[in-house]
Amino acid sequence: MTTIFGHVINGMESADGPRFDSVDPWTRTPWAEVALGGADEAGRAVKAARRAFDEGRWPRMGHAERGALLHRFADLIEEHTDELALADSRDMGKPVVAARAIDAPRTVWNIRFFADHARLATSEAYPMDSGHHAYTRYEPAGVVAAIAPWNFPMMLESWKFAPALAWGNTVVLKPAEHSPASATVMARLALEAGIPPGVLNVVHGYGPASVGEALTTDPRVDRITFTGESGTGRAITAAAARALTPVSLELGGKGANLVFADADLDTAVEWSIKAIFTNAGQVCLAGSRIYIERAIAEEFTARFVAAAEALIVGDPRDPSTQVGPLASETHWRKVCGYLDDPGGKVLTGGRGDGWVVRPTVVVDVPADAPLQREEVFGPVVTLTLFDTEAEAVGLANDSPYGLNAMVFTENLSRAHRVSAALRAGTVWTNCFFVRDLRAPFGGVGDSGWGREGGTFSREFFTEPKAVIMAVQESP
Repeated sequence: MTTIFGHVINGMESADGPRFDSVDPWTRTPWAEVALGGADEAGRAVKAARRAFDEGRWPRMGHAERGALLHRFADLIEEHTDELALADSRDMGKPVVAARAIDAPRTVWNIRFFADHARLATSEAYPMDSGHHAYTRYEPAGVVAAIAPWNFPMMLESWKFAPALAWGNTVVLKPAEHSPASATVMARLALEAGIPPGVLNVVHGYGPASVGEALTTDPRVDRITFTGESGTGRAITAAAARALTPVSLELGGKGANLVFADADLDTAVEWSIKAIFTNAGQVCLAGSRIYIERAIAEEFTARFVAAAEALIVGDPRDPSTQVGPLASETHWRKVCGYLDDPGGKVLTGGRGDGWVVRPTVVVDVPADAPLQREEVFGPVVTLTLFDTEAEAVGLANDSPYGLNAMVFTENLSRAHRVSAALRAGTVWTNCFFVRDLRAPFGGVGDSGWGREGGTFSREFFTEPKAVIMAVQESP
């Protein structure tokens, strides 16, 4: 029996009309059919979200009531972890063990955190000498268009809709066409949890001249949040400007990883491997440029290459698999294009069978080579030597991207000094991918526009309102 995933609009799931195949990257054959939407479906979803916001109870609920429904939603996601993990694995090739252990729990965490944060967050009060009192209210912004990427489908979709919903907005979610399934499953679970129809809608389709373009040009949309490629982010910003719709963009990355001679090499190798080869390198935060102090270069390189070669590449449904295939044939061809002419010496890795690229390590790559400058978004890393701290910082900052960086050192002063000097939205020292959802997340340059997380998400998904009251003196 064919598995079908439909749009979820105003509480109703539908797959009427045209469909497209979701292709399993490991078998390279279709595993599900997905409703193919366009401007009409996007318009209906925005209409439903608009009505649910303007006339429905969701934005008028108290934080405690909304939070309770969101926690029930999170409960159901926990109960359906296996279904959601398998959906993401079959859609984009992610090892199912990682989807169960990382993506699903992080999805639950996103929802629970923002449900509680909205209830517990404080607002500002400003006593005034003039006999007045001022304070801030945070009103929900309205209808949010959330456009998500394919590399961490359920996790990054929840990163968008959880704060939007927690602050009383309604949402139209467009998942990536390569990873549509888990979005439909989560929309079903939201309804089961008691979240009203029209509050969380899902529309499947493509970007230009399709669902994505319709959502980003619709004047009924009050906020647009997008995670994806930098060029697409520019197009969305231009489209949103027509209606002056605020946009939050989390875009590409080319993460720099600085390993100093005083680093704990066990720690540095372990985290550096995770930073580039997790999810087959299909991570915007990937540490794809490693800069190594010359004194330890030989030892670090030998240990790093050995660790890369020890990773198990294979069927993402096999519990032992650590690196699966790339998400699509198109993306596999893109990544392989960088390996056809890497500009340096390949120490290990290269093309595998099917849509697989083995963990690949390249040295002696010129600073201006495409492999060193562009976001590959695959399991490919370059190793480059440096001699001084200033040189390391200069190399790391020599990039149009500025999403994140890593620093490995046991020198506390250096850790603070280098972290301050790096041009990046997040700096991890002696670790990687550790998150506090209260902290700002986003990038500079080609890595994005704006920040999300904690009160930063509140600022984006609400309309802060100043209230000034005259305080009458007692008669």
